Amino acid sequence: MPAKNPVWGYTLPSALLLMAPFDILASLAMDIYLPIVPIMPVTLATSASVIQLTLSLYMVMLGVGQIVFGPLSDRIGRRPVLIGGAAVFVLASLGLAASSNATAFVALRFLQAAGASAALVATFATVRDVYAERPEGAVIYSLFSAMLAFVPALGPIAGALIADHFGWRAIFVTLGLLMAAAFVHAAWRWPETRRAAVEGARRPATSVLGSYAFWTYTTGFGTAMGSFFVFFSTAPRVLIDRAGYSPLAFSLAFATAALAMMAATRFVPGRVERWGRLGCLKLAMVTILAGAGLLAAGEIMEAPSWWSFLAPMWVIAVGIVLAGGVAANGALEGFDDIAGAAVALYFCVQSLLVSIGGTLAVLILPGDTAWPLAAYAAGMAGLVLLLAGAKRERLLEADV
Repeated sequence: MPAKNPVWGYTLPSALLLMAPFDILASLAMDIYLPIVPIMPVTLATSASVIQLTLSLYMVMLGVGQIVFGPLSDRIGRRPVLIGGAAVFVLASLGLAASSNATAFVALRFLQAAGASAALVATFATVRDVYAERPEGAVIYSLFSAMLAFVPALGPIAGALIADHFGWRAIFVTLGLLMAAAFVHAAWRWPETRRAAVEGARRPATSVLGSYAFWTYTTGFGTAMGSFFVFFSTAPRVLIDRAGYSPLAFSLAFATAALAMMAATRFVPGRVERWGRLGCLKLAMVTILAGAGLLAAGEIMEAPSWWSFLAPMWVIAVGIVLAGGVAANGALEGFDDIAGAAVALYFCVQSLLVSIGGTLAVLILPGDTAWPLAAYAAGMAGLVLLLAGAKRERLLEADV
């Protein structure tokens, strides 16, 4: 096991307190203002399509921006990219709160996404720098994967509560103040972690795309995140429209999947040490396949309920956490000299897998049933198992 990064002496709880806000806020800002979207065209004297653009623009920039900021962090360091991104996010959020016209709102939303993208890629590159081969890395990756999945689901609830009590501008003030607190904490305590030994000549970022392990583990991560995306997309129609859940009952039921993920994170480190990365990836895919099978059986045998729709999702949630705990280290193994660029490509590729595959599943199959989730989870998990089995010896070379 490699020596600990000498500039990073934090315990796991302290590291999470330092890093997690950037992961949470980048994800939270994506759709926290969904509840106020209907009033924004009138407020800013614009069209509904322009307001929709601000949602799409954020998602696109959050992913594409990492292709810029990842290599930049390899060149100038993680700390300046993180601090700079956080500062841009704060200023853009406060600017959004003060906006009174659509042009400024769209431009500031773009800048907010750029800041979030920079902070996110610098955070994950730092995790790679510090925890690449340490057991704590699996815990951090698992927790961050869970956050990236369920925080956007909770964002609209938080946005609705803030807007109801303080007005729509308070949503962006809240985002700005929270990021400002994270910025101050990081400026004080976040050291540079880019390894001096790899600051010289670097391979081109495109070399990452030639790695079989990169594609196998990244597809595994896309399977995990996409399964939650499809669940998030179909759950309201299944549970509210068909099962008759009230909005409150739905929110509580939805939260159980997030709780299942959080509970599963405590078991990840032991499983990695026991079965290795490849073994955990395969176990994750088998678990997701099992959940997909239970969903299909539930859809055939009975009406939507806790046991036919939510319980299978709890099984899938365990697979999501297992995959999230090993996918990043497996995909990025051997790319320490270009860790920032490799992290950026990792998230970009998985985002494409999720957005294309998940959206097709929801559009092609009935969206008020469990079939989109069952099909996506089973199809993608099966693909990963084929990839892992076809070149097992290549993947074991980078295993622990």
